[in-house]
Amino acid sequence: MTTSPRIVFMGSPDFAVPTLRALHENYPVVGVVTQPDRPSGRGRKLMPPPVKILADELGLPVVQPRRLREPEAMEQLRRFAPDLIVVAAYGQILRPDVLDLPPLGCINVHGSLLPRWRGAAPIQAAILAGDAETGITIMKMDAGVDTGPTLSQRAVPIAPDDTAGTLFEKMAPLGADLLIETLPGYLSGEIVPQPQDDERATYAPMLKKEDGRLDFSQPAADLARRVRAFNPWPGTFFEWNGALLKVHRASVGEGKSPGVGSRIVVAGRPAVGAGEGILILEVVQPAGKKPMPGKAFLSGARNWSITNGDE
Repeated sequence: MTTSPRIVFMGSPDFAVPTLRALHENYPVVGVVTQPDRPSGRGRKLMPPPVKILADELGLPVVQPRRLREPEAMEQLRRFAPDLIVVAAYGQILRPDVLDLPPLGCINVHGSLLPRWRGAAPIQAAILAGDAETGITIMKMDAGVDTGPTLSQRAVPIAPDDTAGTLFEKMAPLGADLLIETLPGYLSGEIVPQPQDDERATYAPMLKKEDGRLDFSQPAADLARRVRAFNPWPGTFFEWNGALLKVHRASVGEGKSPGVGSRIVVAGRPAVGAGEGILILEVVQPAGKKPMPGKAFLSGARNWSITNGDE
């Protein structure tokens, strides 16, 4: 099209913020759709999603429907009259009536190298699987879950110490940059959407808090990746002294496991025997306390060292 398209942006968390900012700087954003304010913190105070905060700063109209299928939400979308909808981690699946609304379709900024890791938690899934790299895919959305044809991709190496949090920080601005690079070719028709190879697809389901429970019958290497993948959310934990002990950082120790669930001390740090190997707890958080180095935790931890069967 010869004129700049009217764009509606849909997104919610920090990951989506750079994309909204970049769109606003380059195209007319006529409206923003984001998740409702949610209770947060100990006081359970209602907090707006990061995208709403930025949209308010930019003076953009914002709507926060609980569900897009609500008649009021669809009516507002129609009033925005978008030529194109851009989505980045919005948090709801778009129904066909939304997908069909803009003449230029709906474009998604997805945090993986599709078709690998379709779904809600692709960055966490890539770390959990031990992938050497992940990346950003700009895709045209269809009625499936991240099954639409792709427009462009850019890879990001996963460092040995990367957590989901650090990868998010790397990938969020990359997604914004790749989108702005891709849109001119898409809008002019020079970039032709390419179908995905469904046979290579893997799926990254939405995470639950309970997914963070550490199962020490698994290999220590897998557990260490889980700690990295689920940092900062949902976090990893296990029960100790009748409460949950959160694990913020862990590493794999040398030597054989003294037994699944056995608690030992390795070089002054708390460690737990796994199905294969030893998991060293580098940073932990006891219930009701702040995160602390494993060595500091040991100075106040009673009855830490046991071997399997001592309890």
